[in-house]
Amino acid sequence: MRVLKYRKTAKKRLHARHAENSKRMKLRVSKGDTVRVMRGEDKGKEGKVIRVLLKSGRVVIEGVNLVKMHRKARTAEEESGIREAPAPVHSSNVMLLDPKSGQPTRTRARIDEDGTKERVSVRNGEPIPRVR
Repeated sequence: MRVLKYRKTAKKRLHARHAENSKRMKLRVSKGDTVRVMRGEDKGKEGKVIRVLLKSGRVVIEGVNLVKMHRKARTAEEESGIREAPAPVHSSNVMLLDPKSGQPTRTRARIDEDGTKERVSVRNGEPIPRVR
């Protein structure tokens, strides 16, 4: 006698799409860093990184890429209106600013004498501290 089974669930399931969604990009900038926009509409603007989105590889910068958002009043006392908020920019379009010279620089990783990993400016070789 043949064993009855439901065909849809009998197949081996692929969980590749979930693995793809959970991947995180490695970014050179972190929250609190001062960066300059190198490409796009806001080219040349500088600002502080407010938020880092690792899944999409984007960063939200203070005062850059402002978009208008419409807000509906939730209560009778609250006012509805239009507000401006920064939208994410892709991390490849921004460069970290060197804290000493104020110029944009690439970064390299270096292991310190005490074994801690630190960011180093390619431009002048000075360490760039992480703002936390």
